[in-house]
Amino acid sequence: MADTERDAAGAAPDLGEKLDGAGLAALQLERLRETLHHAYERVPFYRESFDRAGVRPDDLRSLGDLARFPFTAKADLRGQYPFGMFAVERSRVRRLHASSGTTGLPTVVGYTDRDLEVWAEVVARSIRAAGGRPGDTVHVAYGYGLFTGGLGAHYGAERLGCTVVPASGGMTARQVRLIQDFRPEVIMVTPSYMLTLLDEFERQGVDPRSTSLRVGIFGAEPWTEEMRREIEERFAIDAVDIYGLSEVMGPGVAQECVDGKGALTVWEDHFLPEVVDPLTGEVLPDGEPGELVFTSLTKEAMPVVRYRTRDLTTLLPAAPGRPFRRMEKVTGRSDDMVILRGVNLFPTQVEEIVLRVPALAPHFQLRLERRGRLDALTVRVEARADAGPADRAEAARAVEAAMKDGIGVSVRVEVVDPETLERSVGKLRRIVDLRQST
Repeated sequence: MADTERDAAGAAPDLGEKLDGAGLAALQLERLRETLHHAYERVPFYRESFDRAGVRPDDLRSLGDLARFPFTAKADLRGQYPFGMFAVERSRVRRLHASSGTTGLPTVVGYTDRDLEVWAEVVARSIRAAGGRPGDTVHVAYGYGLFTGGLGAHYGAERLGCTVVPASGGMTARQVRLIQDFRPEVIMVTPSYMLTLLDEFERQGVDPRSTSLRVGIFGAEPWTEEMRREIEERFAIDAVDIYGLSEVMGPGVAQECVDGKGALTVWEDHFLPEVVDPLTGEVLPDGEPGELVFTSLTKEAMPVVRYRTRDLTTLLPAAPGRPFRRMEKVTGRSDDMVILRGVNLFPTQVEEIVLRVPALAPHFQLRLERRGRLDALTVRVEARADAGPADRAEAARAVEAAMKDGIGVSVRVEVVDPETLERSVGKLRRIVDLRQST
């Protein structure tokens, strides 16, 4: 590898060049045994959970034996709020992050010095896999603070040897100015906020294709191939997906490679994935779609064992020449699925339809209400700035027809003014359930 691709410490982040399949399996088994012992001995929740299931850490003799161990759910983490899941003394915890807690107590996660080093390493790997290189400038527009996105991206970019612009979220006009003035090669942001930036570039009369950006690394929400095409065509960049969640680590659990779009490489030396049937919990073979489950292999402060992410995907074989398996882009969450009059509906399906209608921006929200004895769905979607009343009316009819013909549900579509829908940490709240209040 050329010196220009080496980081400040002199070693490029490892994308699997140092391991083969057998070596990875042996490393995973060793680390998994250590994780199970660490969790059982240091976290009362795991000791009680394993005991109830009738298993002990020493029962793990192969990677397949992990299926004998119980799952961990978000409700379990909330039940141990704030620090009951920690496996080290508080004096060793160097940082705390937490989820938003909009539907209950937040889930709190902690990191030791070593955890922060690992996190920076896997994000550095991710940026390198996406096409970023040491010496690049990285514009980080994820939110900073308790949300893991901003700081996770920040320290990973620095670990790779990049210059970081810690823009955070919001102040969109200033973001556009910074991108023009600081000339970053890479941007890390939610895909929906990237489209907000796109609208602002055009509002200011600046051609988005004229910027210095060449790579966009997008995460924190599911997004479709239609959105990728729109971003790539209108910005003239490579748009790739990064995956992570705070309970497992934060961003950097898996990454889509710029030379292999369509699936994300899972950094399996640190995070062991499974896909299970969302209803039965049965482990599914690679190639079968289901719910993604992760066990951490190197976390010290807060190990997680068989954590149910609720994200829906499929595990795929490793790419040629690399040991790590891949996963398809997350298509949605099992807890984001809307069942409307017997039809299963995911926000990504609506996104695909909205992006095919020229008068509409890709910012939408699903509002569930009770009308009489039946559930009803309203799709609120923002118009593009140049869409007139007739364009909006025709767009609403087009979406309603596409939903009926393509998905099999009747909905009402409300086209609203640009920048009407509420955004949080750069992304939209896709589902608003009003059925309890109607």
